[in-house]
Amino acid sequence: MDISRPDIKQKKMRRQWIAGGGAVVVLAAIAFFVTRLKPAAPEVDRATVWTDSVKRGPLLRQVRGPGSLVPREDKIRLIPSETEATVVRIRVLPGAKVEPDTILMDLVDPQLQQELLDAQLQMKGAEADYINTRAKVQSDLMDQKAAAATVGADHTQAQLQARTDKSLFDLGVISGLTYSASKGKADELTTRNDLEKQRLTLNEKAIETQLAVQQTKVDQAKALLGLKQKQLDALSVRAGISGVLVELPHQVGEHVAPGTTLAKVVQPDQLKASLKIAETQARDIQIGQPAEIDTHNGVINGKVMRIDPAVLNGTVTVDVELAGALPQGARPDLSVDGTIDLDRMSDVLYVGRPAFGNENSTISLFRQGTDGKTAVRVPVKVGRASVNSIQVLEGLQEGDTVILSDMSRWDNTDRVRLN
Repeated sequence: MDISRPDIKQKKMRRQWIAGGGAVVVLAAIAFFVTRLKPAAPEVDRATVWTDSVKRGPLLRQVRGPGSLVPREDKIRLIPSETEATVVRIRVLPGAKVEPDTILMDLVDPQLQQELLDAQLQMKGAEADYINTRAKVQSDLMDQKAAAATVGADHTQAQLQARTDKSLFDLGVISGLTYSASKGKADELTTRNDLEKQRLTLNEKAIETQLAVQQTKVDQAKALLGLKQKQLDALSVRAGISGVLVELPHQVGEHVAPGTTLAKVVQPDQLKASLKIAETQARDIQIGQPAEIDTHNGVINGKVMRIDPAVLNGTVTVDVELAGALPQGARPDLSVDGTIDLDRMSDVLYVGRPAFGNENSTISLFRQGTDGKTAVRVPVKVGRASVNSIQVLEGLQEGDTVILSDMSRWDNTDRVRLN
């Protein structure tokens, strides 16, 4: 016969209630902790990011920019047309090596032929006028010298007669009237002789002036003839320097006006590098700073020789004088990359230059954790920058590893996992 035990039933129900309450509490706690958990950090493929370690030491500040090789201004010769002419023959095509006497093309100008003939006739006429004037003035001068010589002889004779009459007068041989007459004549001829000498001097100077005027006309005619001859010779267009013909923008039969550029000759071994530097990086560039030019077939040392004062399309043109020998294949308009050394900073904290971030600003970088599996975003204050490195002022320590790649995809998270 079963005996009813109500106390056991109550204990069993109590245990069930306690177990149910505990389960509810556990579930509530789990739910609370789940709601407090942060979203899982996104994963980043380690092979797709670029990292670098923070270092301390000297930092060489540099700027870099693309550019091209261009001829030096003093090694370029632009050949202009000196007269109106017509191209009748082209002898050399662009790309050919030329010497100073190499004829590039032939021009013709019929009017210039007539002007040259006129200049030759004017030259002959001026020379004839000079010879005629010289003969005339020399004849006049000879007449003047003859007259002066006659007066001189008369003067000498009168002086002798006056001295003789004075001696006779002193002896009482002749009267004082006779002596006075001879002395008066001697004094008159002395004056006339002095006047003739002055007149002869003035005539000689006048002759020099007349001949100088005629000589000027001869020189003028000679200069005109030389100009026309030079213009005629220029119809055979010569290179003028040793180098390479790079431009010949005309064709046979084409008419050219005075001043038109007929050809361009450069010396290909006398080049400079013209670099385009971003205006934000060009402020510290100074003339004389060392530079390296990469022609993609060799590196040439050089130094800054000119900085363009104007900014064009956000860049500043910097010319670099090349010091070393040009590598094979170097030619005008060849694309190059240039690096300019600005200064050397000693004992600074620096890291590789990130994909984004300007110098003297605060940027965000992902710093790799000690486990090497996570990276946390940290603010970093940076200072002056170079081509591949940037100075670290605050936010990182020596030995820290940071991600320098573009991490803009994860701008909404402060932590990533590296796998």
